[in-house]
Amino acid sequence: MADYVLSCCSTADLPAEYFAERNVAYTCFHYNMDGKEYPDDLGKSMPFDEFYRRIADGAQPTTSQVNVQQYLDYFEPFLKEGKDVLHLAFSSGLSGSYNSACIARETLLETYPDAKLYIVDTLGASSGYGLLVDAAADLRDSGKSIDEVYAFVEENKLNLHHWFFSTDLTSYIRGGRVKPVAGFFGTMLKICPLLNMNNEGKLIPRLKCRGKAKAIDEIVAKMLQHADGGADYSGKCFISQSACFDDARIVADRVEAAFPKLNGKVMINSIGTVIGAHTGPGTVALFFFGDKRGE
Repeated sequence: MADYVLSCCSTADLPAEYFAERNVAYTCFHYNMDGKEYPDDLGKSMPFDEFYRRIADGAQPTTSQVNVQQYLDYFEPFLKEGKDVLHLAFSSGLSGSYNSACIARETLLETYPDAKLYIVDTLGASSGYGLLVDAAADLRDSGKSIDEVYAFVEENKLNLHHWFFSTDLTSYIRGGRVKPVAGFFGTMLKICPLLNMNNEGKLIPRLKCRGKAKAIDEIVAKMLQHADGGADYSGKCFISQSACFDDARIVADRVEAAFPKLNGKVMINSIGTVIGAHTGPGTVALFFFGDKRGE
């Protein structure tokens, strides 16, 4: 077993069972709904179906990142035990949590100067961030050192593609990612925006698809265009979804048919409560390794 800790945040949107089975530590973001604060604890405090139902009924949750003190409290027990830590952080393009982790690191290294505490800005989110964590766990389990895994993640993080579409623009309009007038007409015309994450870890609208079927066609086409090896892609593929499992299953079936050399079945996860507070229900996100992401 590796003598270091592989770590991430709850916003990697993987199941609690996955983290336990793969021996990956995690710390939680938080969100506030209807005046009460909850941890983003992978659906334990509030099941995902209830969370998205409440949003559909009009709830407007707000989110808070992992702050410096929480990171100090989270990292220090590992360092006290003499364990090094490789922490993969949520994209700095979407949150300040990476910066908070770096401040905590500098503080802790004053007390533990011989420790290795690596912080990676993954420039990723949701199960795309999770797929990078998965690759790091595979390398760790193959015997790679913390330095080797850290180098791999830094070198390959921009090869992790994130593509999203949504059939419900309500939360995107509320969060400012879609302008109200455009959102009104988009909803009337059943426009499904296709977005991806750029090389700065920010979500960028790329296409306006007329209808869900077109969005599904386009998201699979983007994987064929960008995946490592094209249709011969032999890596893993993750999908995350917010209260629209049937749509995610259609995308997964299309991917499995288009990429016969895929490493196992497509893993479908729930978009967690922090990211889901911004997407709302109706979002499907597709993640895979491919060419370098650009602007």
